[in-house]
Amino acid sequence: MSAITRMSQVQEIKLAPGEFYFGGGYSRIHTLLGSCVAITMWHPQKCVGGMCHYLLPSRGMNQRLGQGSYADEALNMFLDKVHQLHTRPCDYEVKLFGGGNMFEGYGEHSSHIRVPQNNIVAGANLLMQYGFRVKATDVGGPFHRKIFLELWNGDVWVQRGSRKVQ
Repeated sequence: MSAITRMSQVQEIKLAPGEFYFGGGYSRIHTLLGSCVAITMWHPQKCVGGMCHYLLPSRGMNQRLGQGSYADEALNMFLDKVHQLHTRPCDYEVKLFGGGNMFEGYGEHSSHIRVPQNNIVAGANLLMQYGFRVKATDVGGPFHRKIFLELWNGDVWVQRGSRKVQ
């Protein structure tokens, strides 16, 4: 199949905050991050993988948001896929993105300042806890990011935006 034919068959999958996708084939997943975090995973032998876009480290008392909105629950969704495929966490190329400080003008002690950092720490700790090896990160800073993952080859790229999402 030619590259032109293959590119015309690419399925574009856009993740909104709190969404999760895992699959294969000619699919490209993308999402836009501010203080949220995305985790990408790709299995190089099976050419499958996925992405999550979570808003907060854990549910706590918050019952309003869906399962993919929290780091711990999103990681459980990944683990379900890993087990369904009879693979191991260490088999995946894992990358962590986001956690931008979109609240730069707030005071140093504002709870808004801690959201991005808490999201980054939660994702990194959970990945380590479950045996995933993080291959790359692009986290923190005062800007938003658009993340892309191509499931047919595992390529991931980041477009950094301006200091704040307008």
